[in-house]
Amino acid sequence: MITASRLSQTQEYYFSRKLREVRERIAAGRPVINLGIGSPDLPPAPEVTAALQDALAHPKAHQYQSYQGIPELREAIAGFYKDHYKVGLNPQTEVLPLMGSKEGIMHISMAFLNPGDEVLIPNPGYPTYAAVARLVEANIRIYDLNATDHWLPDLKALAKTDLSKVKIMWVNYPHMPTGATATRAFFSELVAFAKEHEILLVNDNPYSFILNDTPISLLEVPGAAEVALELNSLSKTFNMAGWRIGMLCGNADFIQVVLKVKSNMDSGMFYGLQMGAIAALGMDKSWFDQLNGTYARRREWAWKIATALGGEFSDNQQGLFVWVALPEGTDAEALADRLLDEADLFLTPGTVFGSGGAGYLRISLCVSLTDLEAAHRRITEKKISV
Repeated sequence: MITASRLSQTQEYYFSRKLREVRERIAAGRPVINLGIGSPDLPPAPEVTAALQDALAHPKAHQYQSYQGIPELREAIAGFYKDHYKVGLNPQTEVLPLMGSKEGIMHISMAFLNPGDEVLIPNPGYPTYAAVARLVEANIRIYDLNATDHWLPDLKALAKTDLSKVKIMWVNYPHMPTGATATRAFFSELVAFAKEHEILLVNDNPYSFILNDTPISLLEVPGAAEVALELNSLSKTFNMAGWRIGMLCGNADFIQVVLKVKSNMDSGMFYGLQMGAIAALGMDKSWFDQLNGTYARRREWAWKIATALGGEFSDNQQGLFVWVALPEGTDAEALADRLLDEADLFLTPGTVFGSGGAGYLRISLCVSLTDLEAAHRRITEKKISV
């Protein structure tokens, strides 16, 4: 059988391939420490798992659920946005629960893109944006980010190009993989840019609470609802990556269009997961303080690892990673392979996220202090550096 032509430029996701190799090494007895993936190793709050367990006894728990989620979940999401971002959302029309925000990237693309439409995608950036664009046969327009500009797009330079075919612009702040942040002032510029050029702006915002005391949302900007949607997730903030719970918020008309796609592709989220999500969204500030205290301690060891490798980093990055700039001319992929072969350490080379990641490594904070200390010790003992 001949596969669809849309797969001709689509490769297996990097982490799918690399984690298979890591598992094979572990199965062969190698003591691999995985510093590459952003899957939280900490548990959800006890209240969350208790809510899931209690929900199992509900008489309708095991039936099909609404494609839009139960009303209580939509209300909890709207309350979360009101409490933490000062954004008012109508839970009936401006909130759509998702089975993880990753499915939202596909649903949004299918809802708004025709073959040949153009999509603005950051470089470096989350690889799924480009992968999904290829799957829906849209044309990718890369916009480059760099450390000099604090990993923010040059909107003036973009405005001088032909944007007539651009339908969607993906942004992601706090930014993955660099940990860079955007200000409300920049978000205002971004909204004005999208309005001027009639572009749907989508901010992917799963990291705003990690190592950050002042989370912001693109939807805070006056007028953003006219041109913008925002994806969010419980995966990072509440240690619920495997639960696959995300959300899409914003313009009611846009949400309704995305729902047309979603309702034809999957069913509603399991009732117990929705009840657990409601409990998570109601957590108070102590939850975030405790979580960030753990990540701050881990980050100190990640900085030591970066220094031992001869790299440099910004100390105000947000999110679950440390983005490490290697000395000029360093082949990050070769260094990552060397670390895996010689020290049984898996770190992510920046090129996974596009050509703009050349010369960088990413270190995950989703491992214990014990493992981070062991990783630092292996690097120093084997004298692996650039």
